[in-house]
Amino acid sequence: MSNAATDTALLDKAIRFATEAHSGTERRGKGYPYIVHPLEAVSIVASITSDQELLAAAALHDTVEDTDVTVDLLRREFGDRVASLVEEESDVFTEGVSEEDSWHDRKQAAIDRLAAASRDAKIVALGDKLSNARAIYRDWMTVGDDIWNIFHVKDKASHKWHYEGLAESLSELSDTFAYQEFAFLVKKIFS
Repeated sequence: MSNAATDTALLDKAIRFATEAHSGTERRGKGYPYIVHPLEAVSIVASITSDQELLAAAALHDTVEDTDVTVDLLRREFGDRVASLVEEESDVFTEGVSEEDSWHDRKQAAIDRLAAASRDAKIVALGDKLSNARAIYRDWMTVGDDIWNIFHVKDKASHKWHYEGLAESLSELSDTFAYQEFAFLVKKIFS
């Protein structure tokens, strides 16, 4: 019995691109290279689909939000679908407004965007959000509610509102193990 080879050229390119884009940055408060988070998001998305464009979008999901990469550059390098998926997953910042002051509006916009998003966009977002929830849960188990001090917004109730809103927006994926794990972690962290 032989397995057909999977064409991973697009994903391979996306991983190399994301690694370069995030080079020299570390995950906030974690002490490890930032690229670990997008790679975990890829792994989560791969538990739902083998669609190479969704996997590539998961690898690239923070490049527009956190680096100098633009949606146009992603479109040229990876095509319309990947670029659009990354764009749907990216927070929109208001010039001249701090991350803390714009936090609630950005998170509400993200919740609303996800609620209306395609299933594909929700899958990419779930890769990101579950990776984040896992990291929060691990830290919360170690340091308790001091975990919230590493964020721009330090109020646990605000994070609870955000994550419960994400869970609702992503509920179309409730048939997946990844969503079930996400919902479980949200309940554990915020119970």
